Amino acid sequence: MGLNLLRGSTRRGLPRVVLGACAALCLGLVAGAVWRPDTFVGNPLYGYLALLLLSIGLYGSTHDIDLSEARGSLRVVLVAVTAGVVLKAALIGAVMVLAFHRTEYLVLGIAVAQIDPLSVAAMQDDERVSPRAKAILSIWASFDDPMTVLLTVYVSALAIRLGADGDSTGSLGADTADVFGNLLLNLLLFAAVLAVWTLIRLGWLLRRRRVRTAGAGPAPAAPRSFDVWALLLVAALVAVAASTTLVLAVALAGLVVHVGRFAPVLDGAVMLAFLAASALLGAVLSGRVDLYQGMLLGASAFAAQFLVTLLIGRLLVRPRLSRADRAHLGLGQQNGITAILLALSLESTFRGTVAVVGPAIVTVNLLHYAFRWARAGTWSWAALRHRLPVRTRHAPAARPLHATTARTRQATAARTRHAAAAPPRGRGAPPPPRTGPAPKASGPDPGSAGMSTPSPERGSP
Repeated sequence: MGLNLLRGSTRRGLPRVVLGACAALCLGLVAGAVWRPDTFVGNPLYGYLALLLLSIGLYGSTHDIDLSEARGSLRVVLVAVTAGVVLKAALIGAVMVLAFHRTEYLVLGIAVAQIDPLSVAAMQDDERVSPRAKAILSIWASFDDPMTVLLTVYVSALAIRLGADGDSTGSLGADTADVFGNLLLNLLLFAAVLAVWTLIRLGWLLRRRRVRTAGAGPAPAAPRSFDVWALLLVAALVAVAASTTLVLAVALAGLVVHVGRFAPVLDGAVMLAFLAASALLGAVLSGRVDLYQGMLLGASAFAAQFLVTLLIGRLLVRPRLSRADRAHLGLGQQNGITAILLALSLESTFRGTVAVVGPAIVTVNLLHYAFRWARAGTWSWAALRHRLPVRTRHAPAARPLHATTARTRQATAARTRHAAAAPPRGRGAPPPPRTGPAPKASGPDPGSAGMSTPSPERGSP
């Protein structure tokens, strides 16, 4: 019941789960003030909990991907989640390293380079955006998480090697070999899970064929035990991945292993992981907050998303997306559960990561919602004109239409004022020629008061 209150969005378009995460963050700040974060960040239980929450979030991000839908924009998605993520991380990391001269800040660019799929799912209600652009952003947000995790493993080793306190033992080649070895172990674990899942499906297909052969009725649907086995397989995979740091295998398994009727249970688990990660983030942030670095990191991530989208949209997408679709993709950068969990996982190795990534997440999301509300027409000329007072707004429409334009009327009034200010001629001299129609007998004298009140012939109201 409580998790159902966190589904959907508010009237302003803000996801309710974000509000719940803010409340959990505040509780974490209070808990961190009571128990200092230095006492539990170095604990092995902290590392296991961070990896466990990260595994749940990764599986939830890839579980709902429709591969048939992804085939329609396969080239765009592949480039976005490979070259796009690498380019975004490089741009963000370069800004941070140039600004603060710390090689360790390369890792921060990866922590915020991905897009939160939970937030993207909550914002896909813009009627001006085509379903094609919504599908590209949704698949992009789901697929870039595994790539971000893979980059984190590699760049972490590189940052430790190049940092001020770098390890003098080993070499860069050895670190690269370790990273590719970790990738191979992830693939082996995924292959083992895929083999077990194939056996489970094969058993169900054989049972279905026996029912068809016996002619006992229509082929049965997937039984409840089938989904139970799938749920147990996912739970075992998450537990193994959290203890061996092979979280990439969990993201790959989410593409093929589905829990069926237990999907609402998975959604609740992902939401609980988001709330727990937010509370843990608040607890760590209670010890230290680097506001300036975090704001620069968040602004760099938001700008990098726009630049990468501009390049991909111009070079790869055919037919080209509309302006509204390009803005939807370019302003779609949001950070959520994956960025929080990556920061928590990196905190034990790079102290101070949470202090920078925490304000960066807030900055990215504030920029996203600010630009989104601006695009909603709040500050368009039509909206501002509608807010003007009724008297001012309808004043031009109340004037009668005349053949004389505004510029002609101004020129006529200027010549009249010039004639009124000219020195008087001699007695009997003819009056100056009139340039406009003769005034009525009851109208005001043109030479009096400098023509402060225009005549009806000039279109006064």
